[in-house]
Amino acid sequence: MEKVDIFKDIAERTGGDIYFGVVGAVRTGKSTFIKKFMELVVLPNMENEAERARTQDELPQSAAGKTIMTTEPKFVPNQAATVHVAEGLDVNIRLVDCVGYTVPGAKGYEDENGPRMINTPWYEEPIPFHEAAEIGTRKVIQEHSTIGVVITTDGTIGEIPRANYIEAEERVIDELKEVGKPFIMIINSVQPHHPNTDALRNDLAEKYDIPVLAMSVEGMRESDVLNVMREALYEFPVLEVNVNLPSWVMVLHEDHWLRESYQEAVKETVKDIKRLRDVDRVVHQFSDFEFIDRAGLAGIEMGQGVAEIDLYAPDDLYDEVLKEIVGVEIRGKDHLLELMQEFAHAKAEYDQISDALRMVKQTGYGIAAPSLADMSLDEPEITRHGSRFGVRLKAVAPSIHMIKVDVESEFSPIIGTEKQSEELVRYLMQDFEDDPLSIWNSDIFGRSLSSIVREGIQAKLSLMPENARYKLKETLERIINEGSGGLIAIIL
Repeated sequence: MEKVDIFKDIAERTGGDIYFGVVGAVRTGKSTFIKKFMELVVLPNMENEAERARTQDELPQSAAGKTIMTTEPKFVPNQAATVHVAEGLDVNIRLVDCVGYTVPGAKGYEDENGPRMINTPWYEEPIPFHEAAEIGTRKVIQEHSTIGVVITTDGTIGEIPRANYIEAEERVIDELKEVGKPFIMIINSVQPHHPNTDALRNDLAEKYDIPVLAMSVEGMRESDVLNVMREALYEFPVLEVNVNLPSWVMVLHEDHWLRESYQEAVKETVKDIKRLRDVDRVVHQFSDFEFIDRAGLAGIEMGQGVAEIDLYAPDDLYDEVLKEIVGVEIRGKDHLLELMQEFAHAKAEYDQISDALRMVKQTGYGIAAPSLADMSLDEPEITRHGSRFGVRLKAVAPSIHMIKVDVESEFSPIIGTEKQSEELVRYLMQDFEDDPLSIWNSDIFGRSLSSIVREGIQAKLSLMPENARYKLKETLERIINEGSGGLIAIIL
């Protein structure tokens, strides 16, 4: 990411106010980090000369040794500095130097009267040094910062060993995680590229589940500062995750097993995405599902907190689903084209009666209106009405009428005693509650119940004689064309 992009994305996430809360134990280089940050990134980009000079004067002082330098919270600069990053991109930057958590071996947090008392912006009365560190860290991160930076060390920058920092380091991390703001950790070391330092960096990253950078704060360059901001940007929460399913999966019905499987996989996987840096890790988890061939990160809008992921299905899965939907195995392109022609013809026929079918299911009676192609026009005739003449145009078109008739079929076997009848009922109902349709597969006298009932219904349907069907059709035609006059009589 370029410098301008980093500033632009962070500015979008923070509303243009980039406020760093620099926290950690004492004697880790917090003041030095703030001083170098301001000198490398902020001061060179400030256009107001007077403001730049004032900010320069407000930079914190730092020194080597065991003596604590920062004895009260300090805002640097006191008023947020406006930094011109690029055309149309101005951001407000301010860093807060916190009172550090005390560590064994440091000097300056106690005097001859006991704990040193510290003045803070949050209380009128001075408070003990260790309280100022804890309260200040929480206040600064919660109320005065958009990004937290924890400074720790491997013990190479001074006379205090690494072991003395561990307890304070853990307390700071716990405090920041409780607040919930994005933050990263920096290991201040005179040998940032040494294998031991790199091992410590990996251990801390795994222990705290945060990004950890190793660098020499004293020798920090602009690229190091931008790296800090880039890593901090990845700690911001993800606000939206868009997962694109394969296009052919999206056209399946919502209750299709494959589409439901994809939706369940997405729901199960994206729940682990909390931060922007989680997205890349979660993308690879999609490959664990057998119906997902691979997943790819389509893009991340860092400034908006929006991630987009593309999912791809195995090629053979398409053939499997196509066979399932069509009902036959597709043998090749010629076979597919043949089926499509048949289905297209069937669909054209169905489209003509689909409205009538829906009507008959809802009301018991449905009418399919004829299409223009079905209409036949008789030859125009000249008609006379007294002294006036006219033309009669007559068209005939077939309309399809559907009537829903509930057909009853009854099967009452005589099987013997009452107990035997009860056993038959129990046999028929044993799986009814779990699967109501299973009753149709029940075997009675060597035949399934469904075939017995179907045979009874078919027998009743065939009872309607041919002449009765014709008369019913003729009656409907007269009602439609001539009207019933409120009286319908059908004599069969």
